[in-house]
Amino acid sequence: MNWLLDLTPDEWTAVRLSIRVATVAMLASIPPGILIAYVLARGRFWGKTLLNGIVHLPLVLPPVVTGYLLLLAFGRRGPAGAFLAEHFGIVFSFRWTGAALACGVMGFPLMVRAIRLSIESVDRKLEAAAGTLGASPLWVFSTVTLPLILPGIIAGAILSFAKAMGEFGATITFVSNIPGETQTLPSAIYTFTQVPGGDEGALRLTLISIVISMLALVASEVLARRLGKRMEVE
Repeated sequence: MNWLLDLTPDEWTAVRLSIRVATVAMLASIPPGILIAYVLARGRFWGKTLLNGIVHLPLVLPPVVTGYLLLLAFGRRGPAGAFLAEHFGIVFSFRWTGAALACGVMGFPLMVRAIRLSIESVDRKLEAAAGTLGASPLWVFSTVTLPLILPGIIAGAILSFAKAMGEFGATITFVSNIPGETQTLPSAIYTFTQVPGGDEGALRLTLISIVISMLALVASEVLARRLGKRMEVE
């Protein structure tokens, strides 16, 4: 069974790149995730249903379609991609940053949903009480709402991370499968399944993917419970 742990340098590169991509995708999604979740939970405006549909669209679209849309928008010839490359030197297509963008888009609905449910469970009377004491809406959110929804933020972030670790369709369509640059764990597993004798490598990376994802989910559950107990005590 030692062969299960004997990863090649290319396999280790795929593991490290996957963790890097998933982490960046998760961290970059948290601020807009909180904002969109708050708007959907508390907002009353025309187009709210449409916004909710757009946010959750990646969950129902084929991942390849999402990746193709990202390629059209953020490719070198796309409107957003050309603008970012020309003015800021930021390139997404066929780069690891593009993989992070694709993973972030695919995991964003899971994050928003978890945070939104957490916001909707907050007792509005607590926020109102802080407002009557003269606190501004931003201060109320920062000192009352944000601490209460922290377990939801953590849960959403971990779900986004786990989704990013397993994302394949959107990533390979947008940034291809370039070893050392965009070849994440799912792409590496796919590559192994296409070559003779690649079963061992595919199995090794599959087991690693399962372990990393399970550790993320367990960590999310443990952290959410601890934060929940701490707030009950306070």
